[in-house]
Amino acid sequence: MATPELAFCDLARSQNPDAICTHMPEKYYQEDSFFGGKAPLSKASGYIIVIGMGLGMTLLAAILTHLEVAYTRSGAISSEFFNTAGRSVKTGLTASVIVSQWTWAATLLQSSNVAWNYGISGPFWYASGATIQVLLFGILAIEIKRKCPTAHTMCEIVKARWPEAHSTFLFFGFSANLIVTSMLILGGGATINALTGMDTILASFLIPISVIPYTMYGGLKATFLASYIHTSIIFVVLLMMIYTIYVSEFSSNQIWTMIKETSSYTEEECRHIFSEDFVQGTGSPTYTVWSALPNKDKNTPPPSELFLYREEKSKLAECLDADDCTKQFACGGVVGNKGMDTDTGSYLTMISLEGLKFGIINIVGNFGTVFCDQSYWQSAIAAKPASAHKGYMLGGMVWFAIPFSLASSLGVASTAIQLPISATEAGAGLVPPAVAVHLLGSGGGWAIAIMLFMAIISTGSAEAIAVSSLISYDIYKPYFNPKANGDDVIRVSRIVIPIYCVLAGALATVLWAIGIGLGWVYGFMGIHIGCAVSPLWFCLTNSRVSAKAAIAAAWAGCISGYVAWICTCAGLGDPLDRFGLGTLSSMLAGNVFSIGISWFICMGQALVAPDDYDWQSLKEIALLDDDQSGLDAEDLSEEKLVPALDWIKRVGWSTTFVLIVLWPALSTPAGVFTKTYFAFWIFVVIAWGFFASVIIVGLPIYESFGEIAVITRALTGLGGGASKDEIALSERGGKSVEA
Repeated sequence: MATPELAFCDLARSQNPDAICTHMPEKYYQEDSFFGGKAPLSKASGYIIVIGMGLGMTLLAAILTHLEVAYTRSGAISSEFFNTAGRSVKTGLTASVIVSQWTWAATLLQSSNVAWNYGISGPFWYASGATIQVLLFGILAIEIKRKCPTAHTMCEIVKARWPEAHSTFLFFGFSANLIVTSMLILGGGATINALTGMDTILASFLIPISVIPYTMYGGLKATFLASYIHTSIIFVVLLMMIYTIYVSEFSSNQIWTMIKETSSYTEEECRHIFSEDFVQGTGSPTYTVWSALPNKDKNTPPPSELFLYREEKSKLAECLDADDCTKQFACGGVVGNKGMDTDTGSYLTMISLEGLKFGIINIVGNFGTVFCDQSYWQSAIAAKPASAHKGYMLGGMVWFAIPFSLASSLGVASTAIQLPISATEAGAGLVPPAVAVHLLGSGGGWAIAIMLFMAIISTGSAEAIAVSSLISYDIYKPYFNPKANGDDVIRVSRIVIPIYCVLAGALATVLWAIGIGLGWVYGFMGIHIGCAVSPLWFCLTNSRVSAKAAIAAAWAGCISGYVAWICTCAGLGDPLDRFGLGTLSSMLAGNVFSIGISWFICMGQALVAPDDYDWQSLKEIALLDDDQSGLDAEDLSEEKLVPALDWIKRVGWSTTFVLIVLWPALSTPAGVFTKTYFAFWIFVVIAWGFFASVIIVGLPIYESFGEIAVITRALTGLGGGASKDEIALSERGGKSVEA
């Protein structure tokens, strides 16, 4: 039986063969841009978000760090605590930190852009293609505890094993940090500008500056505590958006019907819906645009008679007449996607060639930004030995919900409602704020802006402390002051943090000025840093790979990636500019060659002329302060760590297989999703988002109840709880504290 919406569209066409039945709200007819330079929030709102919230979070994180140091630790902040958080972070907080660090501006924005571009496959490939790296990094987290428990940075580990390779991996480490931070600022600046009208360049400098104070005060633990707060806020907003789209405003059946209609439009119909150069008049042709979207007061609004003529060809019409037209709006079929009954590609299918290309690029690029990013090594170093692998596994599975659930809501809804989001706006990451503003007004704009800002300053703080650690432990101490003590390291770290934040803001401004956006950088990152993944993996997992092979693999992979990227672009006949080099096919070639050539060189040397490394030099990395917290011999024993390693290998690799191979394979026979299959898919989306929210918000509080009780008792003189000595025993690996 036909749904009311489809039945109404059939009625519209029977009465007027030229009728266009659209679900687009009438106020958007013939708009060629959603925001159109008009910000839904005031400029003052932008300053409140960027400056006010930044200062507020700084104050809150500083207070929490001070309370923890004052009431659950002995003494002031040492360099070990500043850079490793005392190596005593438990599973829940480790997972929360991983989620926070992995939730970039791109996670919230680019994931919905790929849903807008490729349909339902986009959010899945974004989520699965960026989850497996975190799961597999859990293997390295245990190897760090087994083989180099006193390490501070990934490059310190590289230097201990391959001294000649130290500078090479410092270069790729800094590259990863700069790429990630620039994406944060690019996405944040574009969104703050679109929502509030704040100048993009000004926002690009104010955003990183807001990260500086609490990172300088408390170091890694301050960023961890702030990360928990940020993650909690992000999941609250995520649940609000899911509820609004699939419960409050629409149902999965309505969304399915609306998307099916969107895919059915012809090019000519798309021109008449979105064309900016159509104006009201008495010319020909005449189209009747019906809206099948019911409103609050009536079952169906009346059709709008739009008498249109074209004084000159619209930009969309010119594009559609050209052979190399790229997608301008969410209208008509998706090129490369399976269609329903016709050749028109549907948004409701996992059979998507372009979606698959994006998935491969996503996998390669994110291996680079996890394995080459010091912040992930730092989180592994900071975790309790018994918590490291569990924290990464839990963090990965919880993080999956953010791009999967959020983009399957906001990104899919943008296509269903047919908001006039242009390709330029989508590429800048403006799909989520557009949908939120449409559905919730200025409140939706505030929610997206706050969620985005939380992600930016949380990940930004992790990147800042990561860079400060690399400079302190891998440049300052070995090359400038070999006798440096803990106070020297903290001083250098606190100098580096503001300098790096300002430089990152400058880089993002340059990229924005030359027209490089968030989506472009996201596709490019694997070309540049994917080459360092295999050597860093083998550094802790394969004793046969030599320093020469590691260096050769990194540089040969990088050069090969660039060559493949440029040659593919030229071979396809695309111009060698940011548009031609930004195509999926060119990016795909560069990403695959970068990581693939590097892996072949490492494996080839290990098989043909194997090295024989005994791992001993890794155990000789020295602490700067006499701070042994998190280094209890029992916790670091092989009897505990080997079973943990076996567990994370089994679970990590099997989950990777499920997410990358099994799940897509099982979804492929469904072809274009039926209404029932789509309803099941959305049920998974909602359930994953809900349970992930409960776990990531509740578990850190549950695990830290003892510390919370101590602080509460100290401040109020009320309540019970564990003593300060019991807290210290818990951190050294004793029994868990129960209050």
